Amino acid sequence: MKRLNVVGGAPASNLRSNVRLGHHGETPMRRGKVQVPEGTDIYALLLQCGHSITKVGQKEIKEAGITMTQAALLFVVKATDGPATLSEISRWLFRERHTVFALVKQMERQGLVTRVKDLKRKNAFRVVLTEKGEEAYRGAMAKEHVIPDVVSCLSQEERDNLRSCLLKLRDEALSRLGEPPRFPVP
Repeated sequence: MKRLNVVGGAPASNLRSNVRLGHHGETPMRRGKVQVPEGTDIYALLLQCGHSITKVGQKEIKEAGITMTQAALLFVVKATDGPATLSEISRWLFRERHTVFALVKQMERQGLVTRVKDLKRKNAFRVVLTEKGEEAYRGAMAKEHVIPDVVSCLSQEERDNLRSCLLKLRDEALSRLGEPPRFPVP
């Protein structure tokens, strides 16, 4: 019987040395003798990219008086035909309904949105932007150049390849959750 070296419950063949990418994608640097599953570095980079780009966007959008998450909710409400349901917003933002409900209530207290009864479903409601919400949306959209400016460091071919890879990863993760693919990216 052949013995497998196991680290953290996973066969060693599925693991690789823990590496940290240097500044601007320089040569990877080893970090001790810790073994991590293949792909963990990609996941870490995805998180770092998402958080970094969000911070850049948040820095710029602060003038509109809202957060990036609030701006995303305002965008979703504007992008849907008519007032948005909680389920629609949840699907677009990849957030649980209770998380979106809390966000809607917070934004309602700030006067950015209001809830209206859903005429089709008795206990449901839809989200509508108030005038203050419309103003915040316009302010956020005036800063919409920020993320494209960051992404502009990639060539068109690199953007197309990255988009394709990210959609593939997203859809694979959703299929493992037993969920259908969600809305395409805007």
